[in-house]
Amino acid sequence: MVNVLKTDNIEQNYKYMLKTIELGLEDENDITANLSNISAIINSYMDDLNWVGFYILKEKDLVLGPFQGNPACVRIKPGKGVCYAAVDRKEAVLVPNIHEFPGHIACDSATNSELVVPIFKNKKIWGVIDLDSPKLNRFTEIEEKYIIEIAELISAKGAL
Repeated sequence: MVNVLKTDNIEQNYKYMLKTIELGLEDENDITANLSNISAIINSYMDDLNWVGFYILKEKDLVLGPFQGNPACVRIKPGKGVCYAAVDRKEAVLVPNIHEFPGHIACDSATNSELVVPIFKNKKIWGVIDLDSPKLNRFTEIEEKYIIEIAELISAKGAL
């Protein structure tokens, strides 16, 4: 069982989040189970999210994986949206205002900001972690840093 321990210090909360995910990955190798719990853990530790989850690269499309939030776009074609921008750039993409991002896909009209981080397997993109918020400017370099660390944990221990 995973317990959520939160404080008034945001960065300390993110350290707890990372540790909780590390502990969850210790004894489980099923990727669906791990990604499901990771999305729930992120959702528990981060405020002001309306969606958090995974898209998995299958052939050339990003296909919906485990998530927390409203129903989402099931398949994202190459060159579309923030998620595919992270794949194309092979790096995190932080968008303070998605309405100013060319080609944004509006899966949830309540979303105003987004953070997408690629997950690598054998130095190739395997998928992405996607976080959406109804708040403009919700994500900072602090969130980006910890979501990148989570992506690295998944690559190292997530049974990809």
